[in-house]
Amino acid sequence: MNLDDVMQQVHAHPQKTIAVAAADNAKVIEGVKEALDCRLGSFRLYGEEEKIRRLLHDAGLNEYNHIKVIPTRDMEESARLAVTAVRTGKADILMKGMLPTSDLLKSVLNKEYGLRTNKTLSHVAMFEIPEYERFIFLTDSAMNIAPDLTKKADIIANAVHAARSMGFEHPKVAALAAVEVVNPDMQSTLDAAVLTAMNNRGQIKHCTVDGPLALDNAISTEAAAYKGIQGEVAGRADILLVPTVEIGNTLYKSLVYFSKAKVGGIIAGAKAPIVLTSRADSNKSKLYSIAMACHMIEFEQNIAAGGR
Repeated sequence: MNLDDVMQQVHAHPQKTIAVAAADNAKVIEGVKEALDCRLGSFRLYGEEEKIRRLLHDAGLNEYNHIKVIPTRDMEESARLAVTAVRTGKADILMKGMLPTSDLLKSVLNKEYGLRTNKTLSHVAMFEIPEYERFIFLTDSAMNIAPDLTKKADIIANAVHAARSMGFEHPKVAALAAVEVVNPDMQSTLDAAVLTAMNNRGQIKHCTVDGPLALDNAISTEAAAYKGIQGEVAGRADILLVPTVEIGNTLYKSLVYFSKAKVGGIIAGAKAPIVLTSRADSNKSKLYSIAMACHMIEFEQNIAAGGR
C-alpha cells in the first residue's frame, strides 16, 4: 500500500468537512481544488469573502456545491471561526491556510472555544520512502522543542493513535538516541529506557516501545543483527520518536529532499486532527495530510461507536 492508496480509501467512508482558516490565497485555493478533484471532502473557507470568491472563480470552482465561504474581517477572526466550526461540529478537520502557525494555535488552545484537551499537541508525519518496504511514522518534527519524559509519553500516544487509524493495530515504537545503551550523560537514552519500562508496565498502551535505539538499528534488521540487538522493535520500527525538534525536523527534510519520500502529516492531541502543512510542502503532501486526518476521524468515530 502507498499514500495514493490511503487517499483512495477515504472514499469508502462518509465525507468529512474541512474548515480552512485564512483561505483567501491562490495556493490555498489550488490545494482545495485538488482535494475536491480527489473527492477528499467538502470545505468551509474562512477569510476575505470577495477575494476567496474571485479565486474560486479563477479556479473554476465558483459553482462547486462542496464549498461554503464564510467572510471574516482578519486572520484572527478567520482562525477563531474555523476553530469554532470544528468545536461545534460544523466541520470535522481544521486546516491552516495562509496565516502564521502561532495565530492558528492561539485559537486552537483558547480555553473558551478552542480544541485543547489534556494531551500534548504533537506532529505526526507518515512517510512513503522509495525502496523501503513499509510506511514510517516520525514524531515530533514541528511542535515540541525538547520534550520531557511526560511529553514524550504523550507524543508516543498521539503517534500510536495516528498509526492505528492507518491500520497499524499494534505499532512498534523506537525511542531514538545516538547509541543503544543507557548513558547517564545522555538524557535521550535515559528517557528511552524509562519509556520502554512504562510500556512494559502498561502505562503506554496499544504499542511496543523499545529504546534507546540508534536510527540504523531501528529501521534495519541487518544493522540490528550486526550489533546483536534483539527485540520486537529492532530493525522493524513503525514509529520513530525523536528526542528534539531539531533532529525530527532534519530527519523529516532529509527524507523529503534526499530520499524523495512522499509524506503526509497532522497535528494530533487536539479534539480533532489539524492539517498544518508548511508553505514549502507540495500540494500532494497536503492531500496526503487531509487523507490522514479523514482516516483518523473515521477511526475515532468507530471507537466511539464501540469498535476497536
